[in-house]
Amino acid sequence: MFSEAALDFLRKLKRNNKREWFTPRKEIFERELKAPMEKLVEEINGALLDFAPDYVTEPKRALFRIYRDTRFSNDKTPYKTHVAAWFRRTGVKDTSAAGFYFHVSPDGVAIAGGVYQPTPEQLAAIRNHLAEHYERFRDLAAAKALTKLAEFEGETLSRVPKGFAKDHPAEDLLRAKQWGWHASHPPELATSPKLRAEIVKSFKTLAPVVSFLNEAFEAKRRRAVFFD
Repeated sequence: MFSEAALDFLRKLKRNNKREWFTPRKEIFERELKAPMEKLVEEINGALLDFAPDYVTEPKRALFRIYRDTRFSNDKTPYKTHVAAWFRRTGVKDTSAAGFYFHVSPDGVAIAGGVYQPTPEQLAAIRNHLAEHYERFRDLAAAKALTKLAEFEGETLSRVPKGFAKDHPAEDLLRAKQWGWHASHPPELATSPKLRAEIVKSFKTLAPVVSFLNEAFEAKRRRAVFFD
């Protein structure tokens, strides 16, 4: 759980998003936000060992930097106004494959899982996997626990991508460019002793669909080894 001081810092950062304000208060950020995030990630890792051990991620790799990449953005504010972590599968170096995510902001706590920024190769691998195993995916996505927990989200194409029949029974899934689930909670959860349990419960519910999506990359690697 986080302190009220942590949320207060993020609220003030939102109003004063500039280096002149942040730099002399960096120690507050380190103490009230970064240190609790590292501890929380470690505790979540301990829980992941029971149901998703391949997604245990050391804190320094799981935590996103507070600094924004403004190189290609019209928004030049230097800092994010939330703290976030991403739990990736062992062996994955970036955040493009399927994984688990949560963030804490003045507006609330977000918990999510899935694939949000797949590379072109990953996108093709997922679509091929879905084209063959769409019935199993629909069953996993329709699980009562999942639909009750989170909403499916993701951008879609207006038509079925090349290489797939227009009347494919999974055409709605194949048109997707992202496959993710997102749950929003009030900011009060961040300061509640229930925070860790809520994140772990959500990750456990998301685990079957996250695992399914990453199967696409495993299948691709197996084919590459077989035909090498």
